Amino acid sequence: MIKNDLYLRALKGEVVERPPVWMMRQAGRYLPEFMAIKEKYDFFTRCRTPELASEITVQPIRRYGMDAAILFSDILVIPQAMNIEVEMKPNFGPYLPNPVRNQNDVDNVIVPDVAVELDYVMQAIKATKDLLNNEIPLIGFAGSPWTILCYCVQGQGSKNFDKAKQFCFTNPVAAHQLLQKITDTTIAYLKAKVTAGCDAVQIFDSWGGMLSPTDYQEFSWQYINQIIEALKDDAPVIAFGKGCWFALGEMAKSNASALGIDWTCSAQNARYLTGGNITLQGNFDPTRLFSPPGDIKKMVKQMINDFGKDKYIVNLGHGILPNIPLDNAKAFIDAVKEYHV
Repeated sequence: MIKNDLYLRALKGEVVERPPVWMMRQAGRYLPEFMAIKEKYDFFTRCRTPELASEITVQPIRRYGMDAAILFSDILVIPQAMNIEVEMKPNFGPYLPNPVRNQNDVDNVIVPDVAVELDYVMQAIKATKDLLNNEIPLIGFAGSPWTILCYCVQGQGSKNFDKAKQFCFTNPVAAHQLLQKITDTTIAYLKAKVTAGCDAVQIFDSWGGMLSPTDYQEFSWQYINQIIEALKDDAPVIAFGKGCWFALGEMAKSNASALGIDWTCSAQNARYLTGGNITLQGNFDPTRLFSPPGDIKKMVKQMINDFGKDKYIVNLGHGILPNIPLDNAKAFIDAVKEYHV
């Protein structure tokens, strides 16, 4: 049994003494101990080496004592396993030299045997579970099919993913085939992660907010919901759509255990749009972690009061930034641990 199960209890909607806290992207980039590993090993070596991935996963837990760990990995290990080349260029980000642009490209994308192609992730989970020693739960994750498609078609990060959207709107048959292949791979991948030891899984729809409400239903949400339906009996599923406040009502009708909220949606609106019954996670503006620690603590307390301590998981509204002062990250976590009604 997990000693600190606050996070899992919040996902079930149980009454808790205080809400649990973790931070998206907590494993990495703002921590000096992470940077020391980064200097020695390139990005995908860190992802593919279980000893490194597990060490990076637990580094923030040792330092701050969050209520959940999230496995150090990347959403782009999925397209890599699907026969799509992905590089991580320093000071640039993801780069896919042969983007998917037509039916022939889609036909060349495979649905892999995740037990073989992504075995290194499962080994990292097992190594991480050993290090965590049942102290706190471990979260596994994947990108949403739409977000993965964005990278596969665009070939890199983008402010508007215009090429990805153009592909979907001019070649919808091929786009839906690609989305289904990604969905099938992601379901198998997340199921394997749960079998390997993950206690919950989160789907990151980082680029869902690029779509109109109608297009979101067609090109993103229906595929996320397939994943939720496939996983709901295996582990709690958290769905996080950045910029997707317009879909919260629909998302709340799903079998997701929790919904992530970004910082552009108030607690009051998030509760209203979701009907007040589902656990919510969020939504501190990551840039607000530059505020003085005393201010951060006050804002976090106010955020908890606004959401309510139950059916709530304290988090950022997106990933932590690389240059956040360590004391400020600590103030964020400590504010939750010190919370009392």
